[in-house]
Amino acid sequence: MAVIEILRPLVEFVTSIISSLGYGGIFFLMVLESALIPIPSEIIMPFSGFLVSTGKLGSVGVVLAGSFGNLIGSIITYYLGIRLGRVFLIKYGKYIFFRIHHLEWTEQLFQRYGDKISFVGRLIPGVRTYISLPAGIGRTNFIKFAAYSLAGSLIWNSLLTYGGIQLGRSWQHIDKYSRYLDIIAVVSITIVVIWIIYNYRRRRRRRNNGKLS
Repeated sequence: MAVIEILRPLVEFVTSIISSLGYGGIFFLMVLESALIPIPSEIIMPFSGFLVSTGKLGSVGVVLAGSFGNLIGSIITYYLGIRLGRVFLIKYGKYIFFRIHHLEWTEQLFQRYGDKISFVGRLIPGVRTYISLPAGIGRTNFIKFAAYSLAGSLIWNSLLTYGGIQLGRSWQHIDKYSRYLDIIAVVSITIVVIWIIYNYRRRRRRRNNGKLS
């Protein structure tokens, strides 16, 4: 059975909101998606792309509404991480399907590679919803966090919207093509990680050379 059939009540809710509110509905739903509410962007943005293909919405407006919705939701989650802290998340994270190994893994990434992980995390299905929590707990630089979150969201939402446009009325079958989106995301992540590691090692060599001199 297609994933879309399993999620039919959620699909009906999403399509109803977007059909009624347009860009505002996309923004609202994507705020929720980034604020720990399990409403998949893989439903929101492809349906919005379908509406673009019918001429009811514009592609730029759809991507911007979704991405700025992600940004606001990410900021909310970021401040939840600051206010609630690590202990609270470990104790109650299970109620939002967040596990301690998720936290430990993302914390290690932040410690090793810094703020840029906010960008990478926005391109990883499953991780993108929660990446802002450890960013807040670790009190990463807010401006960099916001910029990287928005950049990653723009890429991800552009891919999903384009998929919806190309599929047209068959947008509900986006799950069949999700592996291609995952491949694109993995390639993007690989490029970013290589760039991060390269710059990290270059800075470390400079510090070591400075100490030697």
